[in-house]
Amino acid sequence: MKVLTKRLCLAALGIGAVLLVAGCGGVRKSTVPLATVLETQRCTRQADTLLVMLPGAYSTPDEFEREGFVEAVRENRLAVDTMLVDAHLGYYNDRTVLQRLDADVIAPARRQGYRQIWIVGISLGGFGGLLYAQTHPGELAGVVAIAPYLGERTLSTDIANAGGLAKWNGPLDSGAATPRTPNETQLWQWLRGYAGYTQTAGARPPLYLGYGLDDRFAFSHRLLAGALPAERVFTTEGGHDWPEWRRLWQRMLPTLSLPGCPG
Repeated sequence: MKVLTKRLCLAALGIGAVLLVAGCGGVRKSTVPLATVLETQRCTRQADTLLVMLPGAYSTPDEFEREGFVEAVRENRLAVDTMLVDAHLGYYNDRTVLQRLDADVIAPARRQGYRQIWIVGISLGGFGGLLYAQTHPGELAGVVAIAPYLGERTLSTDIANAGGLAKWNGPLDSGAATPRTPNETQLWQWLRGYAGYTQTAGARPPLYLGYGLDDRFAFSHRLLAGALPAERVFTTEGGHDWPEWRRLWQRMLPTLSLPGCPG
């Protein structure tokens, strides 16, 4: 297994408490532009909806193919294209993941005619998808976060001790502008908006959360789940691995507001 098989280290960087190289090893260097693979649908001449899939820390885009994520889109007869993005841990460590997603993935997709863009992220990719939604308000049609990394346990504990995200009295943003390089506290502040708070700036796309009940990050997942509509939260038995993520995706995909194939 390539995704988070090693014990990962945490430290605060410009985009939050993300996974670091120190003591972890095996991290690839980032390149420009981001490597991508486009999988087009077969039922319409040109799709106007794109699913951008972001992998986990040590995963590669081809795993979305191998684990049936792309095939599930075809089996559900969805008129959407899928882009597999090699946004690995290196881009988080050098703090360029948001810049590269914008310049190499989202902006070109807009120019190519995609009107609705979703991000589907697993583990660290879920973290990246949420960060992108936070820092680029109004750009995404939806976010699917499967077993997302959500920062250090200490902050999640503070939120839980406050009675949950809706009651958490963490520091609020000034509201003057959405930060372009957020940290994990700012991300949770933004996520408060899903619990009914409106103090932080920017539109929030529909957010769908899926996780294993024994996932290593399940404590944080449950906090976020408490702020979301029940129909947008999916759980399964098991932990932090592809069998669980595959089951979750198969259940989540038919519930998303995506265009179907004609006929």
